[in-house]
Amino acid sequence: MVLNDTLANVLSQIMSFEKIGKKEVIIKYDSKIIRKTLDVLKDKKYIGSYEVINDSKGNKIKLHLLSNINKCGVIKPRYSVKFDDYEKFEQRYLPSKDFGLIIVSTSKGIMTNDEAKEKGVGGRLLAYCY
Repeated sequence: MVLNDTLANVLSQIMSFEKIGKKEVIIKYDSKIIRKTLDVLKDKKYIGSYEVINDSKGNKIKLHLLSNINKCGVIKPRYSVKFDDYEKFEQRYLPSKDFGLIIVSTSKGIMTNDEAKEKGVGGRLLAYCY
């Protein structure tokens, strides 16, 4: 089985488990991008803690949910964005001003759109969450 976008699968799985009211989810995929994205969501209190489970078939992630997510998903295609163009994408992907976040991959690491604006860096849009 070939997976095209594991980050999209992870966020979709989180959304499904949030909707049915589960408190934890086991994610079969593990990568640096997924872990950094989960770190950003954890720092912003959208999800609880997570732990990596070493398995003979590859690592799995056990994630504790807080029921704080209304909607989350990946942004396809992964648009390149300059540091002064975030406003346009915030209007497109977020429901209102100062509500939710966009996760951006920059040269300084994976961070939220607000942190990227503060640091004055552009990057590629990965996902949104509110």
